[in-house]
Amino acid sequence: MWQQDIFKMTGQTPMVLINRSARHIKPQVMAKVEYLNPSGTHYCRVANTIVDHAEKERLIRPGMTLVDWTYGSSGIALAMAAVTRGYKVLLVVPDKISREKQQVLKALGAEIVITPSDALPGEPRSCVNVAENLVQNLPHAYFTNMYENELNRRVHIEKTGPEIWEQAEGGISHLFVPVISGAMISGLGRFLKTKRPEVKIIGVEPEGSIYRELFHTGRAGETAGYELEEIGGLWESAYWEASVIDDIVQVNDRDAFNCGRELLRNDAIFAGGSSGAVLFAALRAGALLDESARIVVIMSDYGGYYLSKMYSDEWMKQKGFYRKVSSPKDEITAEDIVELKTRKDLICAHPEHTLSEVFEMMRQHDVSQVPVVSYGTAIGSISENKILSILIENDEAMNSKVVGYMEQSFPVCGSHTTISELSEKLQESASGVLITLSDGGLQLLTKSDLIEALTHK
Repeated sequence: MWQQDIFKMTGQTPMVLINRSARHIKPQVMAKVEYLNPSGTHYCRVANTIVDHAEKERLIRPGMTLVDWTYGSSGIALAMAAVTRGYKVLLVVPDKISREKQQVLKALGAEIVITPSDALPGEPRSCVNVAENLVQNLPHAYFTNMYENELNRRVHIEKTGPEIWEQAEGGISHLFVPVISGAMISGLGRFLKTKRPEVKIIGVEPEGSIYRELFHTGRAGETAGYELEEIGGLWESAYWEASVIDDIVQVNDRDAFNCGRELLRNDAIFAGGSSGAVLFAALRAGALLDESARIVVIMSDYGGYYLSKMYSDEWMKQKGFYRKVSSPKDEITAEDIVELKTRKDLICAHPEHTLSEVFEMMRQHDVSQVPVVSYGTAIGSISENKILSILIENDEAMNSKVVGYMEQSFPVCGSHTTISELSEKLQESASGVLITLSDGGLQLLTKSDLIEALTHK
């Protein structure tokens, strides 16, 4: 079926079960994939509604310039809605927004004015002040004010909220929403609370945003810099409605970006950092809930707008955020490898054993190295090669205590250490890794044990 224009495809975005990323928690987690709107964001709904309304009210006409400030995604949606109807678009953006979003805006024909990200609200060089000044000084200009627009909230009351309710079949228990202004979270909260008052509406913001403290104390929190885009606020929104919100939680840049990267690898959902923050908060909360909970998360930003940032290993390392994305092999833990070992008991020497006794132990059990353990604690190790070198220098040393000839102890890791982390330890010249088991015992793993686990059928 063909459509009259691209905006007829707005809305009815899918709700997708998150499988692998949420496999460690009991509740069901579903993503409302808003970045599949034509503009790559939920603002597609808002932009089209605002332009429609302004035309009906005869506030704008073709040839006029639509002005707004934006973190990028709302501006892209506005530009898409405007260019098809004959409007010019002038957008004010902070300098931290990604290169990709700037390029898309320019490709759409929008003019952009870049302002410093550290400019606080009220300063002449801040995004909002610059945008308002441009409207006042440009002829035939109209300020769409997408973030602080009643139509923004109304869209989520009348459209997004009902979609979520219908797709979740009324079974939603928790909704996690990225917070920039109060419009989306207040709109969704207002609708869902009318359908099910006990549903928990939880806003997510970066560390450095003002809403958590505002929610808990009634006073806006102190602002601080953060790298996340399309999430977080520096002042209280006119559409902030605390009565329909149950909590505001914060997520740091590193956790948000890495959660988003892992979501792509695990579930093929190509979302941005805002969505990563929301999912991280949902998984953190879900760890404390049981299987009766059903969590919905709003995935509102498209990952393709952040290829030069969160999806760039170089940028992530430069910012100190980089964490290796896990793979299926990383799910194998030390505990799993121990379970696969035929020999479950640890072959070890004690400080009072002689070299002769230790060598005989190695021969009987067909091992070439053993840890030296005292009262359950590894204090050293000894290998066949070491014993041989000792005997070459002094053949009478066989009756000496092993404690006098010990080598360095094996590294000690926990039972939940991944196979990749164990491999790194073994590559650091260690010939074995001691694993602390849940019962307090020890077990030795070698490269051969790791290979056996990887090839185990």
